Amino acid sequence: MSTHFMGEGNIGSDPEVKMFAPNGNQPPRGVMRLNVRFDNPVPTDTGNVDKGGFWANVEIWHRDVEQWAQLYQKGMRVMVSGRMVLDEWQDREGENRSQFKVQAVRIGMLPFRVAQVVLEPGQQPLRQPSSTQAPQQGAYAKAAGPEGEWDNPVGADSNDSG
Repeated sequence: MSTHFMGEGNIGSDPEVKMFAPNGNQPPRGVMRLNVRFDNPVPTDTGNVDKGGFWANVEIWHRDVEQWAQLYQKGMRVMVSGRMVLDEWQDREGENRSQFKVQAVRIGMLPFRVAQVVLEPGQQPLRQPSSTQAPQQGAYAKAAGPEGEWDNPVGADSNDSG
């Protein structure tokens, strides 16, 4: 039993990773597991109020999960897309157990509670900052940051710098 799932929530514990050895011609792969509390925002006159979200285990399978696990941390806000599946098993006492979990296709980091993003040495941004570029027109304007200027999408008032 499964159904499509998309939800936004906070990670409740640090990621767990388990790697599996290559099988024949297959490359090594692994699974990353997160415990996420998904919100149930309900609009009110004063804004959204969380009305009884829920906790769910989230797992994503990929060969790069060891590197991904270094990015995710407790408290981080994420958007999860995948499918909800019913996991069934017997415990040590022989009791039948079941629990829903999310088999994720994507886990996106949302910018809430992120203090800093640092590129490893040698990695460059897609577009190098340049002070000799012509002024931008339309829906783009220049924005200043610690490394200089870069193209930054903004709203209708695109002539503002910042």
